[in-house]
This record gives sequence, structure tokens and C-alpha cells, in this order.
Amino acid sequence: MNWDDLRIFLSVARTGSFSGAAKHLKVQQSTVSRRMRNMEVKLGARLVERNKTGYELTHAGERVKQAAIRMEIEALGVDSTISGKDTNLVGSLRVTTINDMTPVVLMPAFARFSHTYPRINLQIVATNTDSSLAKREADIAIRLTNTPSYSLIGKRMVTVVSTVYGNRDYLQHVRRQKLEPKWIGVECCDFHKSWTKHACGQQAHNFYCSDAFLTLAAIKEGLGVAFLPCFIGDENPDLERYCEPDPSHDLGLWILLHPDLKRTARVLAFRDHMSESITEIRHLFEGNRNQYRRLKSANGTHRRLTDEY
Repeated sequence: MNWDDLRIFLSVARTGSFSGAAKHLKVQQSTVSRRMRNMEVKLGARLVERNKTGYELTHAGERVKQAAIRMEIEALGVDSTISGKDTNLVGSLRVTTINDMTPVVLMPAFARFSHTYPRINLQIVATNTDSSLAKREADIAIRLTNTPSYSLIGKRMVTVVSTVYGNRDYLQHVRRQKLEPKWIGVECCDFHKSWTKHACGQQAHNFYCSDAFLTLAAIKEGLGVAFLPCFIGDENPDLERYCEPDPSHDLGLWILLHPDLKRTARVLAFRDHMSESITEIRHLFEGNRNQYRRLKSANGTHRRLTDEY
């Protein structure tokens, strides 16, 4: 079997659609469709069948999937063996990171790394969905979690604190009138969605946001209160904390890598660089406003991070 054909087949099996596979593999949907038809002709069997939601594997397709997964494991094993022994600070480095954190806090650190190691081709993929390090969809993952995968190795760089924010004028009105604040519906991540549901009880939402910066903009417009990480909320002069942070909402900011890459020079250089960069501004993540502002005033290197949003 042609390994390229099997990669396409596996992507269809995992995404459940030709369009999803095409997006994942960065090819045309017509290419996926053609290669799938050619595979079925060669094998003399149907591998997928269309249903209401996409495609599902036939019995033959399930058997091919298991064989393809075994081939994938072997192929990735060879790749990891070679790249894991790479001691040169050169080559590509693909990093999957957090969508809402990257433009605000992490980009300056990424830029400094790129300037320091110009022979490393740094590829940043900002998303709140998981990329598989085992399948080499990324070399390094920066993730907010308290339960990192047991199959990865990494380091908890800092604790990220969140709390509820509101527009200053809106909160003054709520407190003066002794009203219950309106809650903005948030769907930017499972954490904020769950915390909001627990905090506002049965209160219905008439406004929803799917992104932290949309939530920030909605809060600034006086539409209600919502959870934000302190590195966003504390840096905006129009916002005020509705309450102090709850330690049960603390999350770890982790830098994670696959065990096969633990001796790869460019991976270790990036890990150490990011750990040092995050430590320098840890007070921003931890919601220690006074300490962070003293440091910012002392060294003059950190501009107001969210003025542009």
C-alpha cells in the first residue's frame, strides 16, 4: 500500500469527512476524493460509506484503519529516532499554543527566540484545540491544564489566575442599585463555560462570545460580567474585578513535548527560553497587579498589553 494514500485514508477516518481530511492535510478536497476512490478500486472493496453527518468506515475500512495505524506508529518512530538525536540549533520547530494568550503575552517571547536563533524556522499555530504531539502535528505544546497527558513530558511554568470582570461604570451602577449583574455567555473554552454556568446558576444569557477578546469587548461595552484571565482583565483600565480570584479556578501553564524529542537541541532551547520569559512576568499571570506594575515601571520593557484590543 502507498503510505501517502493511507495517510489520506486515516485522516478521513479521524475527521469523518473528505473536507476535514483535506483541511488537515492542506490539500484539495478533490485530491482526497480521488485518492480514496483509487484505494477502493485497488482493494476491490468499499472503505467508507456516506451517512447523514459525514462518512463512516465499512468493515473493510476498519481493518485497513488498524493496519494503517500500525504503519503510522512505525513511520513516526523512525522520524522520532532521527529527530530525537538532533543536536543542531537549526531546522523547523512547530509550536501549538493558546489562541487568546499568544498575541497578548507570548508573542514578544516568540520574537526574541526567533531573533536569537535565526536558523530555526519557528512555526506558531495558535488554537484552543489539541494538536497531537505523538502524531507530530506539533513539536511543542503550550497548554492551560491541571492534568497534562501522562504520555508527554514537560514543565509547569506558572499558575494562571482568572476572575470575574465588569466595566467600572456598570459595576458601580450594579452596586449602587444593589442589583444582580448580568452574565455574558462565554464559549471560548470549557473552563470559562463551566465556571460561568456554575456562577450564574439559571440566569439566561442574551449575549454570547466565543473568544476572550470578544468577551473583553462586550464587558467594556457594559453588557455584563464574565470570567477573564487576569493577564487580560487587569491590564485594561476600563475593567474592574467583580470579585477576588477563586483558587479553584487556577490553571497551570505547561510547556509539553513528546519524550522522543527530549534531547533535541532546538526543542530544549525553546523550552528553556519560554520558561525564563514566563518567569520574568509571572506576576501578570498570577494576578498580582501591584507587583507586576512595580516591575513594569522599574524596567520599562513591558507596554500595556491590551491597549490595542
